[in-house]
Amino acid sequence: MRQYLITFTAFIIALIFFKNVNAQLPLTEVPSSLTHVTSVEGISEYQLENGLRILLVPDNSLDSITVNVVYLVGSRNEGYGEAGMAHLLEHLLFKGTAQFPDIKNEFTKRGARWNGTTSYDRTNYFETFTASNDNLDWALRLEADRMVNSRVAKSDLDSEMTVVRNEFEAGENSPFSVLFERMTSTAYTWHNYGRAIIGSRSDIENVPIERLQAFYRHYYQPDNAVLVIAGKFEEAEALKMAVRHFGPLPRPVRHLQETYTIEPTQDGERMVKLRRVGDSQIAATLYRVPSGAHPEYAALDLLVTILKQVPGGRLHKSLVETKLATSIMGFDRQLREPGYVFFGANLRPDMSLETARDTLIDTIESLSTQPITLDELERARIRLLNNIEQLLSDTRRLAITLTEFIAMGDWRLLFLHRDRIKQTTLEEVQRAANSYFKPSNRTVGLFIPTTAPDRAEIPAPPDLARMLADYRGDPSISTGEAFDPTPENIEAKIIRTTLPGGMKLAMLPKKTRGSTVVASLVLHWGDEESKQNKATACNITGAMLMRGTQKHTREQLRDAFDKLRAQVNVSVEGVSIETVREHLPDTLRLVAEVLREPTFPVDEFEQLKLAMLSSIESKRSEPSAQASLLLDRHLAPYPSSHWHYTPTLEERIELINALTLEEVKQCHNDLFGASDSAFSIVGDFDPKETQQRLQQLFDDWKSPYPYQRIPMIYQEIEPINREIDTPDKANAVLQAGMNLKLRDDHPDYAALIVGNYLLGGSADSRLWRRIREQEGLSYNVASTLSASAFDMHGEFNIYAIYAPENLTRIESAIKEELARVMKEGYTLEEVETAKAGYLQARRVARGQDKALVERLVSYLERNRTMQWDIEFEAKIAALTPESILAAMRKHLDFNKLTIIKAGDFTKTKTNTVSP
Repeated sequence: MRQYLITFTAFIIALIFFKNVNAQLPLTEVPSSLTHVTSVEGISEYQLENGLRILLVPDNSLDSITVNVVYLVGSRNEGYGEAGMAHLLEHLLFKGTAQFPDIKNEFTKRGARWNGTTSYDRTNYFETFTASNDNLDWALRLEADRMVNSRVAKSDLDSEMTVVRNEFEAGENSPFSVLFERMTSTAYTWHNYGRAIIGSRSDIENVPIERLQAFYRHYYQPDNAVLVIAGKFEEAEALKMAVRHFGPLPRPVRHLQETYTIEPTQDGERMVKLRRVGDSQIAATLYRVPSGAHPEYAALDLLVTILKQVPGGRLHKSLVETKLATSIMGFDRQLREPGYVFFGANLRPDMSLETARDTLIDTIESLSTQPITLDELERARIRLLNNIEQLLSDTRRLAITLTEFIAMGDWRLLFLHRDRIKQTTLEEVQRAANSYFKPSNRTVGLFIPTTAPDRAEIPAPPDLARMLADYRGDPSISTGEAFDPTPENIEAKIIRTTLPGGMKLAMLPKKTRGSTVVASLVLHWGDEESKQNKATACNITGAMLMRGTQKHTREQLRDAFDKLRAQVNVSVEGVSIETVREHLPDTLRLVAEVLREPTFPVDEFEQLKLAMLSSIESKRSEPSAQASLLLDRHLAPYPSSHWHYTPTLEERIELINALTLEEVKQCHNDLFGASDSAFSIVGDFDPKETQQRLQQLFDDWKSPYPYQRIPMIYQEIEPINREIDTPDKANAVLQAGMNLKLRDDHPDYAALIVGNYLLGGSADSRLWRRIREQEGLSYNVASTLSASAFDMHGEFNIYAIYAPENLTRIESAIKEELARVMKEGYTLEEVETAKAGYLQARRVARGQDKALVERLVSYLERNRTMQWDIEFEAKIAALTPESILAAMRKHLDFNKLTIIKAGDFTKTKTNTVSP
C-alpha cells in the first residue's frame, strides 16, 4: 500500500542505455493550449497554460499504461507542528471527491495496480492499468479531479490518522529504522531532511484539518505538478485527453512558498547511541554531501558503489571477510538540496561493536591514504551503468523513477547523471572522497571534540537552466512489439518441447523493449527418503552455489554477470535470469557453470553461516517472525527429519552451528541434477539456438537420485488462540490460519478465490474497509486463500498489524466480519465488481514478463497449458453471490481458525481493570 520512502537509495535508478537510433520525435501538431518544451531519448515534455508539465513515455510493446502525477511537495515543505503532514495528506487523497467518492474502489474495478508515496521533496500518485483510451481517459479525469477537488475532510482524518499512526508504529519496531532516523536528525540540525518523512507521533495525532486543507490548496495545483503518461497509447490522443481534463484547471494566483533553510557546515563529529530491545548490533556512519544535481554527485555515486558492493567492496573485505560483522550496507540520497550517504554493518551480539565501528570509519576515511584504484572505479562504473541500462526496458518503472529526478529539479537529470558516471575520472572520485569523507563531516555513535576542525563545505545547487540549456541526451531506444496478454494469444506463441536429457522447455519469443529476456530454471531432485534430515544442508547448498566455481571466485562471478548485463538469482530450487538477447548464450553458459561446478570455499561457508545466524537471532524479538513461526509449526506438524518441518529459532541455530561443509557438498553431489528440470523463457531470443544451448549445457547433468515430489499432507488441526509477548515493540501482529482439504481443480476453487478476494484480498474488501477505512485500526490487513495443484491441501490465512492496545478491538472486528460474510454473503454489485477487478488484475499480471515466465515454468510440472487459465477465468465470470456463499460455507469453518498475536501487550494487561 502507500508508503513513505525513508531508507535505502536516493533514487531507484533504473534505465537502459541503448544503441537504437529510432528516437521518438515530438508531435508536429499539438493543441494550441500546449507548448512543446523539450524531447530527450524518447521522452517528450509539454506544458499547459496553467503551468502543468506533461511527460510522454510511449511504449507500444506493453499492454498497459501507467499514469504518474508528481507534486513538488514533500516533508521538506512542512512547518512547525506539521511533521508528517505531506504523508498524511497523501493518505487523505485516496478518500475521494464528489465525482469519485470511492477512489480505491475505482482502481479495483479497473484491475489497476496503484499506489502513492511521499518523500522529502515530492509526493506522487500512480496507477497502472490495461491500455485503452477509455481507461486512460478515466485515469486522467480522476487525477485532474483529485488535484483540486479532494474532500480532505475531518471525518476522513479521524479514521486515517490512526492508520498512519499504526504505520509509524510499524517503523518503530525496526532498530535500523529508528537508528537511521536518529542519525539523520543529528546530522541535520535545522533542515527538514533531518525529520522523518512519516513525521512525529504528536503531529500525526494532533494536526488540525484546517492546516491540512491549507497545505492541500497551496501545493496541489497544476503549476506545482508534473503528469507522466507511460505505456501503450496514441500520443496525440493522450495529449487531447490531458488538455480536456487538466486544461480547465485555473493557474493559481498564489505565490508558491519556497523553502530557504540552509544547513550550516558541520563542525565536528556527531554521535547517536540507541538502546532498545533487539538482537543484532548495528554500527553505522553518515556523511553529508552536495545536492543530487551537483556535478560531483556522479563521483559520490561511484564511491558508494566501490565501498558497499559485495563481495568485492572495501567494506565487505574489511568487515565481513575478517568476521568483524555479518553483513554491510551502503546507500545515498540524491536530493534537491544537499543530501547524504550512509554506511553500516550488522553484527551478532558476541561481536565487538567498537571494533566494527572503528574499522567501518577507517575503511571509509582512509581513502585519502589508500586511494581508489582504476580497477575499482571501472567495476563500479559497469555496475551503475548496468543498473541504468536495465530500466529503460521497463517503462512502468521508468515512469515511477522519473519522480525522483523531477523532484531534484528536472527529469533530464537522470540522463545527465548517467552521462557524468560515464565521464567521471579517477581524480574526481578521489577528490570527492577527500572532500566529504572526513571526521568533521561524520555522524556516528560518539561525540569527540577536536581542536583543529576540518570542515566539508557543501556547495550550493547549480543553475539548472544554464547547465541543461543545450542538453540533448542520447538517441532513444527502440520499442518492442505490441503484445496481447490473453491466454489464447500466449498459448498460440508458446513453443514446448522436452530435451533428450529430460529438461522440459516452454519458450515464448517476442520483441521486447531493449531486447530483454527473462527465464526461469526449476530443478526437481530427490524424494522424501533422500531428503530426510537434509533441509538445512541442502538450503545452504543452494546459497553457496554463487560463491565460487572451478573457474571463477564469488567476486569474479558477480563481475562476469555484470558485464553480461545479467541479473541472476540462484537457490536450492533453481535459477531466475534477466538479461538481453546478445548476452543470453553466455549467461546460460555461466549459469550452468554455477550449478555444475561449485567449489564451496571454506571462507565463504563460514561467512554464510555467520550471516544466517545473525539473521535468525534478529528474529527473536520481532512480532511478525514470532507469530509466523508459531502458526507454521502448529498447522504443519511434520517430524523434525521431514523436508517440510519448520524448526524453532533455537533449532535453526543448533542445526547451522553443527553443519559441516562436507554435508553441503554431499547434498550437491548426491541429489542435484537436471534430469527432471523445467525451463521457461520469455522475451527477445532465438528459440532454436536457445534449445541447442540448453541441450549442450545440461543434457549430461543427470540427477543421481530419482525425483519424486514430496506431497503436502492435509492435517486436521485443533485450533489455538495464543499471545506472544515481544517487549518494547510499538507495533503488534495478528496472524491466523487453517488448513483446507482442497486442490485447485476443485469445482469450488474459483468461488473460494473470489470469496476471499471480497473478504480480504483487495483494497475494496470487507476486512480492509472495516478495519482500515472505517475504524483505522491497521495500516495493513488482508486474507489469502491458496490450494495445491497436486495434493488435497490448501490454506486460508489472515494478517494484520496494529497498536498493542487495540488487540481486543482488531480481533473482534475480524471475527465479526467473518461471521457476517458466512451469514449474509455478498451482494450482486460486490460480486460483479470483484470479478471484473480480479480478471483485470490477472491480465495485468500476464503482461509482466517476470510473472509470465514463472507461470509457464510452473505449468510444465503441472502438465498445464494456458487453456487452464481460459477455463478458470470462465468459471470466475460465471460466479454468482449464491455460488460463492455456498462454497465458503462448505469449505471454510472459521471456528477452526488458529489465531496468533505477537506484540508488547504488557501495558494493555497492566491497564486492564478486573470486574
